[in-house]
Amino acid sequence: MENLWAAWRRDFILGPREEGCVFCRRIEENSDRENHILYRGKHVFVIMNRFPYNGGHLMVVPYSHIKDLDKLTSDENCDLFDMSVKAVGVLRQAMPADGFNLGMNLGAVAGAGIEEHLHMHVVPRFRGDTSFLAVLGGTKVQSISMDDIYDMLKPGFDRLEDLS
Repeated sequence: MENLWAAWRRDFILGPREEGCVFCRRIEENSDRENHILYRGKHVFVIMNRFPYNGGHLMVVPYSHIKDLDKLTSDENCDLFDMSVKAVGVLRQAMPADGFNLGMNLGAVAGAGIEEHLHMHVVPRFRGDTSFLAVLGGTKVQSISMDDIYDMLKPGFDRLEDLS
């Protein structure tokens, strides 16, 4: 029998639950590499999902701590979608993705894990990335470490900063 190890999930399963908003805390810490924050814009920032569906799973998050889409200002709304488009471009250049899923889960019944602070998911998809293990075993193997993916993506987001 072979063992499949995903030790990085230990903290998620056994670790203490954070109090307060994880997005607000991460953005205040100013430890971008450690927190996998790839980009800080005027109204939104881009952070890697710590528990990704796929390697390269990003979230575009407004700085405003709101859960309702209609509470975004016009500028926040524009930046949220504009940065989502740019995130797809950065991922497309850095990874051989065959497609992308973009979306929001608004409310717990819609699947929101962090329902108090809305965010856009940007998930690269790869042909053949759904194996028997994910379908039957409910287990997803991540092949590249978070730090390695951060290093792959960060230069693309840095170039966006140079253009602004």
